[in-house]
Amino acid sequence: MKGTPRQLLNTTNKEHLTYAHAGIEITVLGGIRLEGLDRMRVTLKVQSDHLAIRHNLDLYNDTQVEKLIRKIAERLELGTSVAAAALLDLTEELEQYRLEEIENSIKETDQKKLLTTEEIKKAQEYLSAPNLMERTKEDIGKAGVIGEEDNRLLMYLIFTSRKRENPLHLISLGNSGIGKTHLQEKVSSLIPDEDKLEITTLSGNAFYYFGQQELRNKLILIEDLDGAEDVLYPLREIKSKKQVTKTVVIKNTKGETRTVTLKVEGPVCVAGCTTRESLYEDNANRSFLIYIDESEEQDEKIMTYQRKLSAGKIDLAEEHKLQEQFKDMQRVLRPVQIRNPYAESLKIPKEVFKPRRTNAHYLAFIEAVTFYHQYQREKCHDTETGEEYICTTLEDIEEANRLMKAILLRKADELSGACRNYFEKLKDWLKEESKTAFTNKQAREALRENPSNQKKFMVQLQSYGHIKRGKGDQKKGYYYEVVRPEEYQALSNSIGNILDQTLEQFRSSEAVPNPNEPLKRKRNSELPK
Repeated sequence: MKGTPRQLLNTTNKEHLTYAHAGIEITVLGGIRLEGLDRMRVTLKVQSDHLAIRHNLDLYNDTQVEKLIRKIAERLELGTSVAAAALLDLTEELEQYRLEEIENSIKETDQKKLLTTEEIKKAQEYLSAPNLMERTKEDIGKAGVIGEEDNRLLMYLIFTSRKRENPLHLISLGNSGIGKTHLQEKVSSLIPDEDKLEITTLSGNAFYYFGQQELRNKLILIEDLDGAEDVLYPLREIKSKKQVTKTVVIKNTKGETRTVTLKVEGPVCVAGCTTRESLYEDNANRSFLIYIDESEEQDEKIMTYQRKLSAGKIDLAEEHKLQEQFKDMQRVLRPVQIRNPYAESLKIPKEVFKPRRTNAHYLAFIEAVTFYHQYQREKCHDTETGEEYICTTLEDIEEANRLMKAILLRKADELSGACRNYFEKLKDWLKEESKTAFTNKQAREALRENPSNQKKFMVQLQSYGHIKRGKGDQKKGYYYEVVRPEEYQALSNSIGNILDQTLEQFRSSEAVPNPNEPLKRKRNSELPK
């Protein structure tokens, strides 16, 4: 009975359950799986006196159970009724144990921190005070995220978008050992534990066995995309369709075959790290791409922090306190509809590749900024539907533009991120050395670049016409020249100017939409047929 002490089944070791019945000792090796209540596959060791047999079966399969009963009776010289009673009682005990474990697991998963009145007040005051974005960026740094000022704020806002119906997604790119995973871990430490799922290794099939709404509005963190290739397809589908389904074949208790459709619902916010951006184009197209700062200045910031930490000069208690405060702020953010009265006039630069999806990302990120400012926005109500919403302001667009410039610049760049970083370092070195031409050996030694990477970058740069080969020969080496040294700066200025000009037009226009005025909707009879 539920709630009574379990006398026969010993569950001290969950991987080694033991059971005794009428002189028979049964060990469940490896424990039992909690998912799939329509089956109970186990590996049993059945022992009597000094004799033992081991058998793998589904206790819900009558045919398999009957075979095991006869095997026990024959090998251990016991009556079939004794063996049958032992397996029947064991099955009932395991059923009860599994249900209790599932209930405990659900309680642990769903257990959320209940904020005190003081904690709620403090979180709401933080979100209501002026200069929210600037304060957030600074405090994320105080919470243990070193450098990466814009990247860390961008990542935090994208993680916050998990609470919305159309969350954003993120991929962090950079060389091995540069701090991609560290940045993701540190920023995700500001998100409540009940709102995130961290994946190191997960098979594609395992993804479909989550509860139907277990992942809804969750942040899914993948430490290394290179080691999670099996799960990329279902993740891509749940990003786009907000759900994934899979039909599998199972056997019922009578051994009959039938099909069952497994369904896992979103929406979810997905973030991951990789060194190989070109291998994940389908996922990258659905995500924001951020490139980790590999500059010497960032190296020095991190090493300075490491030295202070080793010297005991970092207040870890204060970092933890700030992390908990950020989690409380996340908990008080509530789902709310957002309307952008400026949306129809917003445009992205024509230089951007794949503008349709990028335009959707741009508008969604502006909404994410507005969502984070919900305690500073007046709530409006649709006069026809009664729906509550808040409106985007010019300040939201300005903040989003500042963070989006680097994202749009990368999406307008024909070079890969790694190649662009190499090219910009190369141009800086040439400028410092007052050089107009260089050899691969000179550049490799000066920039300390891996030969295979340099070869790959040079092929890409020449194919796009950024570098041309000059005098020299194959034996002594060729000299190369940069064709357009200012092309990247010109592209950056062009993208920045378009965003800034649009914002200035809004500010100078007399017909600026009133964010607090309810948006009028046409009735069905007024719509074109």
